[in-house]
Amino acid sequence: MNNKAEDPTLWNDAAEAQKLMRERQMLDESITGVRSFERQLADNIELIELGEAEGDAEIVKDAEEALKALRTEAARRQVEAMLSGEADGNDTYLEVHSGAGGTESQDWANMLLRMYTRWAERSGYKVELLEIHDGEEAGIKSATLLVKGHNAYGWLKTESGVHRLVRISPYDSNARRHTSFSSIWVYPVVDDSIQIDINESDCRIDTYRSSGAGGQHVNTTDSAVRITHMPSGIVVQCQQERSQHKNRAKAWDMLRARLYEAELKKREEAANAEAASKTEIGWGHQIRSYVLQPYQLVKDLRTGVESTAPSDVLDGELNEFMEAALAHRVSGGADAGVEDIA
Repeated sequence: MNNKAEDPTLWNDAAEAQKLMRERQMLDESITGVRSFERQLADNIELIELGEAEGDAEIVKDAEEALKALRTEAARRQVEAMLSGEADGNDTYLEVHSGAGGTESQDWANMLLRMYTRWAERSGYKVELLEIHDGEEAGIKSATLLVKGHNAYGWLKTESGVHRLVRISPYDSNARRHTSFSSIWVYPVVDDSIQIDINESDCRIDTYRSSGAGGQHVNTTDSAVRITHMPSGIVVQCQQERSQHKNRAKAWDMLRARLYEAELKKREEAANAEAASKTEIGWGHQIRSYVLQPYQLVKDLRTGVESTAPSDVLDGELNEFMEAALAHRVSGGADAGVEDIA
C-alpha cells in the first residue's frame, strides 16, 4: 500500500485514492498498536524482574499496574477486532428522541446527548451536531449527531434502543421520584461505494425555520429541511447549515444511510431470525437502566453489566457496556433481561 500511495497516477481516481489511503491508515494504526503492546509488555516484564532483583517493591507495583492497564486495552482491541460487519468501519449518525413525559424526558434526552458526545470526544472521534429541537422548558425533544472516525458505527451500533432514567426530579417541587424514557437510534453513514436508489417521487420535502440561539444568531429563513420517505415512513431532518441547499444535501445523505441501515437489518433477519429478534430496535425494547435514586446503579439488561458510578457513565465512560454488548451480539447470547415497556 505504501508503494501504491507513492504512485503519481493514484489520484487520477480520487475516490479510489481516498479509499486506499483510509485502508492504509487503518492498517498502519493496527500494526503500530500491536508493536506498542509488544514493547510495553516487554518493558514492564523487564521492570518487574529488575525490581525483584533489587528488592524495589515500588517498581514492581508500578509495572504490574501498567500491565493491568495493558490487559484492559488489549481486551478492548480484541472486541474491536470483531467489528467486521459491512458498515462497522464507517462514520455514523446517532439520533436521540425524548419519550412521553414532557420536561422530564426532554431533560433525560439532553443528558444522553451529552453522554454520547463525551464518549465520542474521549474516544478520539469528531462530533457534529446536525439538528436539535429544544424542549419547551428544558432539555431537547430530539437531536442528531454525526460521529466521524474509524469504527464509529461498529462501536455505537449496540446503543440503539430505549434508555430508562430513575431519579428525584429537579422539576418536581415535591421531590418525587420520576421514571423517564428516551430512545437512541444509530445508523451508518453510507459512502460512495454503496449505491442506494431513492425515487424522489416517494419523498415529501418540507422546509422550516431552524431553532437555536436567539439575538443576532437567529436564523430568519426557512433553511432547515425535513425529508419523509413515504414507503418506509422514515423521517430525517437537518438544520446544521444556514443554507437550505446544504441542509437538503445532508438530509438526502441521512436518508440514504437510514435506508441502508434498514437493508442491513433485513439481511441480519434473513441470516438469523432468532438473533435479529433479540436485537430488534424499538420503543418496546429497553436496553439499559440508569438509577440515581434511591440507590445508584447503571445496568445493561442484555448483558447484565453493571456500574455503581452512574455519574461516570453519564460523563461518557461507556466502553465496558459497549464491549460486553458487542461480544454478546457476536456470540448470539440470550436477551433474557430485556423488558418490554410498550
